[in-house]
Amino acid sequence: MKILHLISSPRGSESVSLKLGNAIIEKLQAANPGSKVTTHNLASTPFPHLEEVHITSFFTPAEKQSPELADAIKHSDEAIAELMDADAIVIDAPVYNFQIPSTLKAWIDHICRANKTFAYSAQGPEGLVKGKKVYVSISSGGVYSEGPMKAYDFIEPYLRGVLGFLGMTDLNVYRAEGLKMPGIGETALEKAIESIAV
Repeated sequence: MKILHLISSPRGSESVSLKLGNAIIEKLQAANPGSKVTTHNLASTPFPHLEEVHITSFFTPAEKQSPELADAIKHSDEAIAELMDADAIVIDAPVYNFQIPSTLKAWIDHICRANKTFAYSAQGPEGLVKGKKVYVSISSGGVYSEGPMKAYDFIEPYLRGVLGFLGMTDLNVYRAEGLKMPGIGETALEKAIESIAV
């Protein structure tokens, strides 16, 4: 199994989403001996946020690209090739202001490309990234999976929506939540790790 691990927290080894993501990978490796893991720390080596040159490069045929456009599209081409090559994708997603970190959003912007990862036909849009298993490790100070703050849970619906649009519909979410809440935070990570099924 080829596993792609995306880290988006800037907190390094203190990151709870990273600890949970690592636990997911350990269980994947135990179930699939010999698995290869490719890790990208989007916090320390971020993808550029989309600018005009990137968008222009996405819609310019390769044979018509200037050197500037050819250079601008490299991030996207490499990210898509890596995504297509992976069997499983583990995404660490801490909750920042009710959403994913901008570094993870930048990666998503580079993999969402017409006729590469999705296409339109007379039947409507079709995702082209198929046969992948996706695991998301979410960490949050509060509880967003249920209760009064559920209305602020934008991460899981967004990732299910955008990745599903690309064809990645087998998505499993694990949460270490309530980390800043007395009586909940002390065991949140432990309970999240125990819930992992691969």
